Amino acid sequence: MYKPTTIKDIAKALGLSTSTVSRALRDSYEISEDTKRLVMDYAEKINYKPNPIALSLKERRSYSIGVIVCEVANSFFSQAINGIESIAYKKGYHVIISQSHDSYEREAINVQHLANRSVDGLLVSMSAETTDISHLQRLHEQGLPMVFFDRIVEEIQTHKVIVNNKKGAFEATEYLIKEGQTKIAHLANAPHLSITPERLEGYKMALQAYGLPFNEDYVQYCHHGGLIYEEVEDAVKKILQMPDKPDAIFVASDRLSTGCLTALRKFNPGNIHNLSIAGFSNSAVINLLQPSISYVHQPAFEMGQIAIEMLIQLIESNKPVKEFITRVLDTKFFPNKDLTEIKVDTIGS
Repeated sequence: MYKPTTIKDIAKALGLSTSTVSRALRDSYEISEDTKRLVMDYAEKINYKPNPIALSLKERRSYSIGVIVCEVANSFFSQAINGIESIAYKKGYHVIISQSHDSYEREAINVQHLANRSVDGLLVSMSAETTDISHLQRLHEQGLPMVFFDRIVEEIQTHKVIVNNKKGAFEATEYLIKEGQTKIAHLANAPHLSITPERLEGYKMALQAYGLPFNEDYVQYCHHGGLIYEEVEDAVKKILQMPDKPDAIFVASDRLSTGCLTALRKFNPGNIHNLSIAGFSNSAVINLLQPSISYVHQPAFEMGQIAIEMLIQLIESNKPVKEFITRVLDTKFFPNKDLTEIKVDTIGS
């Protein structure tokens, strides 16, 4: 009966310990180059193939990766997940996806559930409600590899992938200005979310570049990211009731834009076509909307690919990783040729 060669067999043949052979096969920094070469050459000679189940048990790895996003239905995140999966499955990893629905409680529960399932690492995009990151810090300190993408946290030292939010917000606001809008409000996400101050800064930079004043009253924050419709409705009502009412709104997320339009139809049905709305979008049907709209597109698929490659590098590294990078990807602006009617566009995250 055929009996596959084991690490014990290699160790016996070479006069080494099984732990040394195991580390050499994993290219561990603890093993000398000469010993690695000896083991690898012998393994190749006898056509040694590791047992994937035994390897998983031996290395205490599940070959699964947890992904936390606010919602899969969001075009931006669905595209990012496609990018993640395109790399993960090729490299032998399974992907487990959890949705926070922009809820801190849901995010914390999902993170712990994934950790309990012994995932090898986490890819995380923060929820709008999260201000306490102790659930992530604790796992990071315990050695669980994690990479943040899009919505990141600065306090945890690891790899991160974002887009140039300032540039995208600048271009969307600039386009509205060039089309004659001079009083542009900003419907913003939760102020503590990483994308919020960056997009606010781009908006302010555009106003300054064209000599327009920044009015703090024009910035309305939605601390739950649109999860609570009444919060969005209240913010839109405040914008419409301002003595110096804005003629345009720069909206900060998909869910906020939906709530914004619903509120505008409720409070301002007769003049809705006189108010321009602009922002970012990754929707596949964006060009089918009538009238056509201007929007900033984010490279979500590429972001997912880069994030998973970074995470696998952390998981499979034979040495402790002490240097981390933040990759900043560029956005692309698609102008609308006609802003004479309502313009609807959203940020993908």
